[in-house]
Amino acid sequence: MRIEGETGFVLHARPWRETSLLVEVLGDGHGRIGLVARGVHSPRRQVLRAALQPLQHIRFDAVLAGELAQLRAAESLDAAPVLAGDALLAAFYLNELVLRLAPRQDPLPGLSAAYARTRERLRGGEPLAWTLRRFERDLLDALGVGFELHCDGDGEAIDPAARYRLDPEHGPRRLLTDRGQGERSAAATGRALLALGLDERPEAADLASLRLPLRSVLAHHLGPRGLKSWEMAAALGRLAPAR
Repeated sequence: MRIEGETGFVLHARPWRETSLLVEVLGDGHGRIGLVARGVHSPRRQVLRAALQPLQHIRFDAVLAGELAQLRAAESLDAAPVLAGDALLAAFYLNELVLRLAPRQDPLPGLSAAYARTRERLRGGEPLAWTLRRFERDLLDALGVGFELHCDGDGEAIDPAARYRLDPEHGPRRLLTDRGQGERSAAATGRALLALGLDERPEAADLASLRLPLRSVLAHHLGPRGLKSWEMAAALGRLAPAR
């Protein structure tokens, strides 16, 4: 099958054999696609190689046969965000989540749109914690495993003053008031869930309460193998408020 003029974002690229690359792209029309880009290390193909860097927005042609597609042409559509420090680690986290959770060759227009928005938020230097929580919400929704944030899993309205853990299969579950402090600290406030559902940035303490519950949902869908970006963030002691 020929893919012509598809737009998408480069998620990852790694060397393959002596002169080629294996590239993962989140395409607007075909979802996540694995591309074999042959001969990109030759001096004459420097422009193509530059277009295949992570975070780059591209237009490409390819021939899809089986799991991987043969790249025929690619061009950059804009300049990729220039990131450093925590923002760069956040971008690595973003790409790793999509690589691990988005199935190949499954069109997910909602995910592509969410990725584009988040990429621009990183470029603009918007607060990382809120940027990442929004993307995690949108990723789960695009994959069909998200849940309502104005009511709990039993259909009861979210109480702003209560705390909720996020059950990946059921949705928010309200904590009983006699729960231990450890369980409460790993639960989101009702105010935070309502704000996330309305896409309105919550207060700092409420925003911080979303990190662990959303991470537990993502870990459920990732399975026993976690993310390298989580390990990197823990080792560096960075992105603590955002991760």
